[in-house]
Amino acid sequence: MADNVITIYFSMRGQTIGPGMRIVEQEKGNTQVAAEFVQAAVGGELFEIVPDKAYPTDHMKLIDVAKQEQQRGERVHAKAVPADFAAFDTVFLGFPNWWARLPMPVVTFLEDVDLGGKRVLCFATSEGSGIGRMAQEVADIAEGADVDVDGALSLTGSRVGRSKKQIQRWAMSKMAS
Repeated sequence: MADNVITIYFSMRGQTIGPGMRIVEQEKGNTQVAAEFVQAAVGGELFEIVPDKAYPTDHMKLIDVAKQEQQRGERVHAKAVPADFAAFDTVFLGFPNWWARLPMPVVTFLEDVDLGGKRVLCFATSEGSGIGRMAQEVADIAEGADVDVDGALSLTGSRVGRSKKQIQRWAMSKMAS
């Protein structure tokens, strides 16, 4: 659809909370699946934020690590940033809800790149916690960016695979506005 669009996401593989609050294994993270649906709808590039440290694949250990990172304000840098990032005008940004806040790899990524003048459209996955104030968090960190705080998309992680049409309609509507 547009060459100046990039879909950036942070997602976890391995265990996650599924329907009925049961632990389930997944080959692809829910946020990755949603990001692929967005990118298929709007075109442009797809970029995964890959942290420079390994996370546990055991969900219960992962949520403990995530909470500790947030409490300490630990910065977790990405192994890379998108090539020629300045060329993009529109950024779709996807992330999971970690303790009702942005995951620290996303926080650090936002601090490390210049989003000034870019339109940022957020989507988040969770198993029921929603997006909360995370889009506002993005706006607070991404100085000079036009973050669509009120138009952010909240997705139930275990339903993402069945939400392709909803996700793509949302993405297309954002490109039209």
